[in-house]
Amino acid sequence: MQIYLPIAELSVNAFLLLGLGGIVGVLSGMFGVGGGFLITPLLFFIGIPPAVAVATGANQIVASSFSALLVHLKRKTVDLRMGSVLLAGGLVGAAAGVTIFNYLKSLGQVDLLVNLCYVVFLGIIGGLMLVESLNAMYKTRTGKRPPRKKHTWIQKLPFKMRFRVTGLYISVIPPLLVGAFVGLLAAIMGVGGGFIMVPAMIYLLGMPTKVVVGTSLFQIIFVAAFTTMLHATTNYTVDIVLAVLLLIGGVIGAQFGTTLGTKLKAEQLRILLALLVLIVCGKLALDLLLQPAELYSVGFKS
Repeated sequence: MQIYLPIAELSVNAFLLLGLGGIVGVLSGMFGVGGGFLITPLLFFIGIPPAVAVATGANQIVASSFSALLVHLKRKTVDLRMGSVLLAGGLVGAAAGVTIFNYLKSLGQVDLLVNLCYVVFLGIIGGLMLVESLNAMYKTRTGKRPPRKKHTWIQKLPFKMRFRVTGLYISVIPPLLVGAFVGLLAAIMGVGGGFIMVPAMIYLLGMPTKVVVGTSLFQIIFVAAFTTMLHATTNYTVDIVLAVLLLIGGVIGAQFGTTLGTKLKAEQLRILLALLVLIVCGKLALDLLLQPAELYSVGFKS
């Protein structure tokens, strides 16, 4: 069933969009990521303009993340205090990111920026996460539990706060910086930032894996909603029809993903997430390197 997207100005199969939303919802529930790192490139692949994909993808992240967060709140695996600190930095970063996005859009360079950001960040994060997860799994199987890292430089920073759910007593500066960086990426790339947030919370902040997913989702919801609002009011690139179809699929998929996530070990989850990140990175890099079928496009102004 074909449906016309007014802002994207093209017709797409409605069931295809529902399926894409469902896939991203499953990932949101399993890994604690908004799924933007996957949904936005997938929208590129089916012909959605990058500016529309970024803004509308951020909107879809809100629903799938909220659906998954409800389950984690029931299990009490969300650190609301840590999430609030991450959120404060995320809102500032998102505002800066939308400003940069608008400037590059006016120069006509936003499509290239978005694609390059995806290739660089997905490649780095996916590679590091895969190597670390494989090492952790190997040490677990051989009976050598990896020692918990003590981040001495973080312990020396001022403005410390106690986070009771995670059992941490650290400075608020690192969480604020992580949140700001993720917010910046959310605005430019149309992602929730979970593919960076989750590793940063585990390896940089030293948070227990069991509360990372829920806390990440809490921050992602508000940053993605704020980013969507800014894009809608400044760029007018949020396609409501596209967003609704992705939302329906995302909400349903998130429920299945949350259940699947509880059946896998933390190391297995991280390996699967790393492989997904690297596959998407490879496809985007290939599209940038290969010569397009049409080297030029001609547009007519009415």
